[in-house]
Amino acid sequence: MISTLIDAGPIIALFDKDDQYHHQVMDFMKNFRGRLVSTWAVLTEVSYMLDFNKQTQLDFIDWVGEGGIELFNLEQWQLTKVREIMYRYSDLPSDFADASLLATAEAKNIDSIISLDSDFAVYKLNSGKSLSNLLID
Repeated sequence: MISTLIDAGPIIALFDKDDQYHHQVMDFMKNFRGRLVSTWAVLTEVSYMLDFNKQTQLDFIDWVGEGGIELFNLEQWQLTKVREIMYRYSDLPSDFADASLLATAEAKNIDSIISLDSDFAVYKLNSGKSLSNLLID
């Protein structure tokens, strides 16, 4: 089974019926067969963005708790890698969540992502390759 990273944008769109990408993400998820992997940084961002409705937040947390997403726990020593990534891409809107996903990709040898951000086409892994964005590619 394929493992792919998932960024905050598609998760928000999945749970926010008014999001402009809601239908696109729903259609994608209906056909996706694989394991979604993300980080606590991404989940924190999603929860914050879903604060317009407490039940939506709770539904999201239930979904994650039921295995909708596999959480990768970055260890403290991996923060050096996250910092390196944030510094390398300081000219882009690279944030902690994005950098945590790139560090996770390298730690778990994942080469694909589901994201609404075009920046993931610019970010490079140690191999010199970018993550393949399954939502856009």
